[in-house]
Amino acid sequence: MRRSAGTTEKNQAQELHDHLKSEAWRQVALGEKPKYTWDDAGVRWIEEKSYKASIADDIQRLDWLQSYLRGKLLQEIDRKMVMQILEIKRQETSNATANRYLALIRAILRACVEWDWLDTAPTFRQYKESSGRILWLTREQANKLLDELPEHLRDMAAFTLATGLRRRNVMHLQWSQIDMHKKLAWIHSDQAKARKAIGVPLGKTAIAILQRRLGMNSSYVFTYQGHPVTDVTTKAWYKALKRAGIPDGFHWHDLRHTWASWHVQNGTPLHVLQEMGGWATSDMVKRYAHLTVQHLAAYVENVESAENANDTNTSQGSKNGTLK
Repeated sequence: MRRSAGTTEKNQAQELHDHLKSEAWRQVALGEKPKYTWDDAGVRWIEEKSYKASIADDIQRLDWLQSYLRGKLLQEIDRKMVMQILEIKRQETSNATANRYLALIRAILRACVEWDWLDTAPTFRQYKESSGRILWLTREQANKLLDELPEHLRDMAAFTLATGLRRRNVMHLQWSQIDMHKKLAWIHSDQAKARKAIGVPLGKTAIAILQRRLGMNSSYVFTYQGHPVTDVTTKAWYKALKRAGIPDGFHWHDLRHTWASWHVQNGTPLHVLQEMGGWATSDMVKRYAHLTVQHLAAYVENVESAENANDTNTSQGSKNGTLK
């Protein structure tokens, strides 16, 4: 074992040496587990889960958590400590967002048990989340927002509204994934959340955006100052929301909800929408079912027809003197 003591004092270096040697002996002779830190767990998690479509989200959350858990021994991380940290995130954002961080912490600590780094992992209770409403924009609101956005974000937002693609798929979209002649784009299976390749038909709006972006970058469709876009929810995004008068709580992902809502309102069947949006299950698409009643319209007359028939029978019966 070789490690810098970070000191020029020989006695301090000797003290560290003796401590590490003692720990190594206890692990071998007494079967004690090595003392790993949260940092160790985070690094191994990223390495083992690199295949995940959402690994970038994990990295972003781990980056925020480092301010509070850096250097903490895994054995020290208990429910009280975690909930105190998440309360800060909950106050900054929402219960739902805090639960996403909680899910990551819980998954990593459970993995530590599997790795034999911990004997047991603490249990947690999620914050209650409001089912809430699906947020979506009207055409007028969407146009106002697009007018307020800087060029690169405006093109990305308009492309999302035209295709329904997720944020990361838009940010990482490359010209090699587009066939302008066939008016088609595709998301590879390793880029899709459901791990299934998605074919994306391109309408007039999407094609116009792509034509405008031609020549800006040889690899990536959407760039800023010649470089791939790494984040869309910037200060420019939030300032544009405010200037456009968009209600609080609207997120970039709600552009996808808007795309889906517009489709349903204009008659796109839910099973078709599921395929277009790359959702793994129909349950995800049923959230939009209340936005259309066209498939129910034919049944509305059933009750009214029965009521009219009953009124006719009653009238005839009254004339024949059969009513009592």
